[in-house]
Amino acid sequence: RGATFTVTLPVRSVRMRATQESPVSAKTPRDALGGLRILVVDDEADARDLVATVLRQCRADVSAVSSAREAMRVFEEGPPDVLISDIAMPEEDGYVLIRKIRALAAERGGETPAVALTAYARSEDRQKILSSGFQVHLSKPVEPAQLVASVAKVAGRE
Repeated sequence: RGATFTVTLPVRSVRMRATQESPVSAKTPRDALGGLRILVVDDEADARDLVATVLRQCRADVSAVSSAREAMRVFEEGPPDVLISDIAMPEEDGYVLIRKIRALAAERGGETPAVALTAYARSEDRQKILSSGFQVHLSKPVEPAQLVASVAKVAGRE
């Protein structure tokens, strides 16, 4: 009425070494974004923190917020040099945010370069994102070097 098997596997001790390795590629200059004021908007804390960490490692001055409403407060205080925003967020999504920003006068941030960092990766999503006012569409998950290169490009640092 069935068989019973016993499997014995050898166990080796594995020593793990904690590393402080940077998520940014060794090919990416450490000061690639030096002095840039970048606003990161994402309702997911882990994603927001990872993006902020990558940008800070390249010497950017990063503000990170969890909603479009908070992002607009940052713009009221003084617009950033670059905006990085998720699209799918509760209450007001990235499309609403970019419409509000593009409605601002240039001196208030209406022409701020904007990068959409989103899980929306289909070609029709990309077209909608770019036609809504974002200059760059990046799909999650993004490689840190690609993120830095895209931000540098929209900021005119390429």
